[in-house]
Amino acid sequence: MKKIINDPADVVTESLRGLAAAHADVLRVQEDPNVVVRADAPVAGKVAVISGGGSGHEPLHGGFVGVGMLDAAVPGAVFTSPTPDAVQAAIQATTGEAGALLIVKNYTGDVLNFETAGELAAAEDLDVRSVVIDDDVAVADSTYTAGRRGVGGTVLLEKLTGAAAERGDSLDAVEALARKVIGQVRSIGVALTAPTVPHVGEPSFDLGADEIEFGIGIHGEPGRERIKAEPADELVARMVGAIVEDLPFERGDRVLLFTNSMGGTPLVELYLAHGIAERLLADRGIMVERRLVGPYITSLEMQGMSLTLLRLDDELTELWDAPVNTAALRWKA
Repeated sequence: MKKIINDPADVVTESLRGLAAAHADVLRVQEDPNVVVRADAPVAGKVAVISGGGSGHEPLHGGFVGVGMLDAAVPGAVFTSPTPDAVQAAIQATTGEAGALLIVKNYTGDVLNFETAGELAAAEDLDVRSVVIDDDVAVADSTYTAGRRGVGGTVLLEKLTGAAAERGDSLDAVEALARKVIGQVRSIGVALTAPTVPHVGEPSFDLGADEIEFGIGIHGEPGRERIKAEPADELVARMVGAIVEDLPFERGDRVLLFTNSMGGTPLVELYLAHGIAERLLADRGIMVERRLVGPYITSLEMQGMSLTLLRLDDELTELWDAPVNTAALRWKA
């Protein structure tokens, strides 16, 4: 294993210190337990939007803390759910009378620990709600889940709910919006190589030089099937078909297309794949109106990619376009 690290046990804490040093204009980091908090939190009268999960998926979630997106992110150890006390610390640092929405990816540990933290917050008379995202169409159940996994759609959900909270929507409205987004976003991923968790020191799974894991999870969980390597045209067509046929997306739909690197796939390949996906969607009469391309929800250094499609309407388009200022996403109106 060759990685730019010191002690594997200190990777997350040392990385968070670097994040704080690089982006002090938008966030701060609390330690013991580790929490990434919006620089101006708590914001009076505003619904707090909080997410989190195991580290190793950066910039998810800490890179999305800031104006127009998350109020706090709770990072666990690499590929390990954060503890309830860390989630509770995030709630305490950001939440006032307007309440908070917890965005939880559908992994058993995340769901249980965020649920426990929400119950502790309720005992303190805070109005804290949770939504669980499960946008991965690859498999019905997986290594760490009952039901579908939460993957690339999480990035879009955090942006859209963050924008709604920023404009002053109530907790009821932000929660309803979150459930709407979850209902109309779908994703699938593929892996060309396995990631290596620092404290493990060896690849998470074995994959032949001529093999691709189709439907991979963001922790290296098995997908639908292991296929032979194939040209990008064929691979992307396979991915687009799996997503479109699941919702299903239909001719005339307006969508946001998110083409994501799993960490090790370079932009030259990612843009190539994105272009193919745009053409295939156009052939189906599906109109791509918004786009996001880059490594935004990763699996350490895994080579691979994922595609996410979100059905848009005027409200969601407006919220996507709303200003955002985080370490990983920044744009003005």
